Amino acid sequence: MAFVVLRWLIDLLRLSIVPAKQGLPPGPRERLMIDVTATAETDDDTRARRNVLLLAAAQALTGANSAVIFATGSIVGATLAPDISLATVPLSMYVLGLAAGTLPTGWISRAYGRRVAFIIGTFCGALTGMLGAWAILHASFWLFCGATFLGGLYGAVAQSYRFAAADGASAAFRPKAVSWVMAGGVFAGVLGPQLVQWTMEFWSPYLFAFSFVVQAAVALVAMAILAGVHAPKPAAADLHGGRPLLQIARQPRFIAAALCGVIAYPMMNLVMTSAPLAMKMCGLTVSDSNFGIQWHIVAMYGPSFFTGSLIARFGAPRIVALGLTLEAVAAMIGLSGITAPHFWATLIVLGVGWNFAFVGASALVLETHRPQERNKVQAFNDFLVFGMMAIGSFSSGQLLAHYGWNAVNMVVFPPVLLGLAVLSFASFAKRRAKLREVDEFPEPSL
Repeated sequence: MAFVVLRWLIDLLRLSIVPAKQGLPPGPRERLMIDVTATAETDDDTRARRNVLLLAAAQALTGANSAVIFATGSIVGATLAPDISLATVPLSMYVLGLAAGTLPTGWISRAYGRRVAFIIGTFCGALTGMLGAWAILHASFWLFCGATFLGGLYGAVAQSYRFAAADGASAAFRPKAVSWVMAGGVFAGVLGPQLVQWTMEFWSPYLFAFSFVVQAAVALVAMAILAGVHAPKPAAADLHGGRPLLQIARQPRFIAAALCGVIAYPMMNLVMTSAPLAMKMCGLTVSDSNFGIQWHIVAMYGPSFFTGSLIARFGAPRIVALGLTLEAVAAMIGLSGITAPHFWATLIVLGVGWNFAFVGASALVLETHRPQERNKVQAFNDFLVFGMMAIGSFSSGQLLAHYGWNAVNMVVFPPVLLGLAVLSFASFAKRRAKLREVDEFPEPSL
């Protein structure tokens, strides 16, 4: 019955398809900017701005899901796991869920519309909370890992919010739309850790059990908000349109965007997931850990209020390069000491670096595909990012347990240098392509 009602709501809000204009087909650059199947692009982006507000609110609530998991996952893991080296496995399962959910999210969005994917994702979020609480109450490590995997599926759907914000938006508004939706995570940085702080001992001695119950309720609130997002089902003509994925993925611009995302997110995740347990191993308190994670998440999303404007002014490649550099700086801070302020500074600088690198890389992805290609390209990009995160995440616990906090930070430097090199090469290739265009089609003399 619920599914029938959901389909009725989607049909009620579905937009009519706008026919293509007669005449010559648009050139390749114009095709990247014109979407004739979702909505007519308007100058004031009224509908896109409304979507951005709803998606930003959902981002804030969905971010609380990941904040609860990252603030508690390694600590609960260390309590329930049969061996301390398995303590970060619940966080790795979350990342595995992120990777596993990206391609299905793209397929569901392409076949049924983004809103159906959103509702399914929030349902997984509610299950995460209930199953996580049950696992803590019954001391089941592997059941807790299953709960965090479901949380990863929820997170995978949430990653598509930033791309959904760009649907139907004008070319000038798209980077800002992506950035503003990400800014919703600022409130997640406050809500998630505080939710843990207020509820972690409510069912004493079952630490964090009630935190997961409240997280489930927050996911249901997000579901209600996402039901109002305008996200029509793609037209039938779009389901088989566009270039082959391999052709798109071979573009230097896409390679650079995907690789920078693959580096920025996994490196941030590696340090962030290890930090709470490392702080505990260094004799710091859970409150110290919660404080660090809270301000890390604020730093991750706070710059989003102006990251889009920075991208519009300086270009995405420069912002991505700045973000990767800041991640390296965060690792340097982590190597400089093990006091609470050192951990906090590491997590804050790491969060800002991630924001610049990831939002910039997402803006680069938007430049590589046509409207009818967006779902498969965006899902493929996120699959690469979170697939690599899953591989790296499973090694983070072993790295911390056997080699220590310094080793976790040292791992950051080689990938960052690789990302900066590939980004420079892609920018150089784009400049050469523009010069060739000028040589082949010079401006007519007056």
